[in-house]
Amino acid sequence: MNKLEKFEQERVKKDLPRVRPGDTVLVHQRIKEGDKERTQIFEGTVIALKNKGPRSSVTVRKVSYGIGVEKIFPIHSPIIEQIEVKQKGKVRRAKLYYLRERIGKSAKIKEQR
Repeated sequence: MNKLEKFEQERVKKDLPRVRPGDTVLVHQRIKEGDKERTQIFEGTVIALKNKGPRSSVTVRKVSYGIGVEKIFPIHSPIIEQIEVKQKGKVRRAKLYYLRERIGKSAKIKEQR
């Protein structure tokens, strides 16, 4: 194991929930404004996961005031405080990019029971 891999393994978070495409999640992100820090929550649907060990990321999409907003969050980043799974979704795809063209009822994802 070289120095870079060792450095990455030390910073991997162990207490993350299992997140899958279609889940509705709350991502608590630490925001620094000047000399103050606050937590901002981004709620949306997971449309993609990239699993590369410590370099894993999750793409979350929400519709805000009629405009689609997507953010890519590095899961093991120190600015991500917490990821909560609000609702499990039932989907048959690994990447949900088709939701970008859908609006309204056709963009809904069924809840997994």
